[in-house]
Amino acid sequence: MTRDVLIFLGILAFAVATMPVYVLTGAHRRDDALESSARGGFVLGSFTRAWFYWFVRPVERVSLALGLSPLFYNLAGVAFGAAGGVAFATGHLALGGWGVLLGGVADVLDGRIARARGLADDRGAFLDSTLDRFAELGAFVGLAVLYGSDARAAAVVAAALGGSLLVSYARARGESLGVVCKVGVLQRAERLLLVGFGGLLDPAFQGWFGWESGVLLLGVLTVVAIGTVGTAVYRTVWIAKRV
Repeated sequence: MTRDVLIFLGILAFAVATMPVYVLTGAHRRDDALESSARGGFVLGSFTRAWFYWFVRPVERVSLALGLSPLFYNLAGVAFGAAGGVAFATGHLALGGWGVLLGGVADVLDGRIARARGLADDRGAFLDSTLDRFAELGAFVGLAVLYGSDARAAAVVAAALGGSLLVSYARARGESLGVVCKVGVLQRAERLLLVGFGGLLDPAFQGWFGWESGVLLLGVLTVVAIGTVGTAVYRTVWIAKRV
């Protein structure tokens, strides 16, 4: 078992162990003043998302004490996405997975820091959503380099990137027409988890089952491609019926 997988399993075990604490202390019943009403659903459920916000609250508090701005985490998300892309491009899939997952944590913190400091505004929302796309682009460019020698795999990466951007674009375009659309699966959180875990666990599956490097991650990207393109089509129809 690789070191990255051991670290991941250790973090996961600790995280899961905190769930009973989250429930027994009554934290799950308290309203979260920093939750955004603009967020869509989450495939793992509202309980898991609320627990995760509670889990990262110590980082949130330290960030507020240090005076870190939402833009710091916006840029950190882009940096992690780009670093993940470089790692993917050079064949370091586990490091690429870490980059994507840490970028997701930064994405959560930027909005919460903005609301905690009373800095949430249209400018911040624009920067947040736009820089998120730069972060995704960085990771997917690395994936395109990784699979560039295989035309079918490269097509999957292109479809996953295009679908990811279309999911966000459909929602943004709908909102510009006065239609708020949060429906569909494989929104940003789900995409980050799938690609991050896919990269992180790929070397372990390679060792356990004798698979070639990148096979698990490519399978995950296929799911992302199908799910995001499907969601984009669904959102297009859904919004068109309400305009």
